[in-house]
Amino acid sequence: MLLARAGHRALVLDRATFPSDTMSTHLIHPPGIAALERWGLLDRLASSGCPPITNYQIDFGPFTIAGSPKPAGAISHADAPRRTVLDQLLVNAAVQAGAELREGFTVQEILIEDGSATGIRGHATDGAPVTERARVVIGADGLHSLVDRAVQASRYHEHPALEASYYAYWSDLPTDGFEGYIRPERSWAAFPTHDNLTVVIAGWPRREFQANRGDIEGNYLRMFDLAPAFAERVRAATRASRLVGTGDLPNFFRTPYGPGWALVGDAGFHKDPLTARGISDAFRDAELLADALDRWLAGGRRFEEVMAGYQHARDSAALPCSS
Repeated sequence: MLLARAGHRALVLDRATFPSDTMSTHLIHPPGIAALERWGLLDRLASSGCPPITNYQIDFGPFTIAGSPKPAGAISHADAPRRTVLDQLLVNAAVQAGAELREGFTVQEILIEDGSATGIRGHATDGAPVTERARVVIGADGLHSLVDRAVQASRYHEHPALEASYYAYWSDLPTDGFEGYIRPERSWAAFPTHDNLTVVIAGWPRREFQANRGDIEGNYLRMFDLAPAFAERVRAATRASRLVGTGDLPNFFRTPYGPGWALVGDAGFHKDPLTARGISDAFRDAELLADALDRWLAGGRRFEEVMAGYQHARDSAALPCSS
């Protein structure tokens, strides 16, 4: 969307067809909502019926911290949209900006010639082989990025997976905005989303992943007994979906560029989902990357120069501050 708005030809390839769901923490903090406002898309999200979240509270057992999310400019609320809604909204905006979208497209290979990415080879639903070439191939393709597998980007700031995480949607489970609960070796959060549903996402240590797989639902529900008032509310509610989750939650940064290619979103770096920063970070980095590529494509700047700036800006924003 951003590249197309800047006047560049953009081809978007996705194996999914939209609307499409995907595993997600859902929550978009105010900086991410502010990005949607800059892009002229916030009114579209609001009209979809996504309830704004203006209160955060985190219950540590002996005490609770409560307040409002830190504003980002004039934006002082969060949202937790279903991905079926958010992704469709973004796809529509990209197409309206002039990007070409091919849904249900399988990318089989990243073309590498003389050490540089030059395009892709794949096929649409009819199976006919397709080859497309581009000045830059962008991997916005998640944790297990095909682009990364082809270019073998170096990793740094690596840490092993810390937790396994599962979530489900519940009806008749009202929340006071975002509610988080921290207990010894257990944490969970509940917040509203579309269709009058509440997302309840929970996690336990990664070392318990295999042992708990035999009774995910039981372990998920027993966790709430550590906060009896919340457990009572869950027992009065109705689970409206299956449990979705994973223990595949590594922590790392990848070098996000090289000859003819770039990485963004979870393909560029991946954090434990506890703080629900993934969507907000991806929006920020999409802007940083689009700006860098525009300066290269339209402004005659050197690719290595603008992309080194992208990596520095991304890491400065995403890594802890040093003293």
